[in-house]
Amino acid sequence: MVGFTSTARHPKALAVRLPDGRVTLSLRLTTALASEVGPHLVPQAGRASTKAGDAYTPAAGDVVAEVVAGHGPALSSPWSGCTDR
Repeated sequence: MVGFTSTARHPKALAVRLPDGRVTLSLRLTTALASEVGPHLVPQAGRASTKAGDAYTPAAGDVVAEVVAGHGPALSSPWSGCTDR
């Protein structure tokens, strides 16, 4: 994960770096997933954009995105089922 759209508290999508180095935006996050991911996003200065021209806020954080072959970025929460956050 290299960034997000909208605000860190309520991200609408995440910018993810694919294994080939390209950056793309995830599908729109559900409210539940945005609520889980938001607190882990650390916005960085400036703006960035994908090669397709989609703008996002660069970020650091411990968010992991899974890419399902042929389906684009699908996000999974590393905290699902975890009781110690």
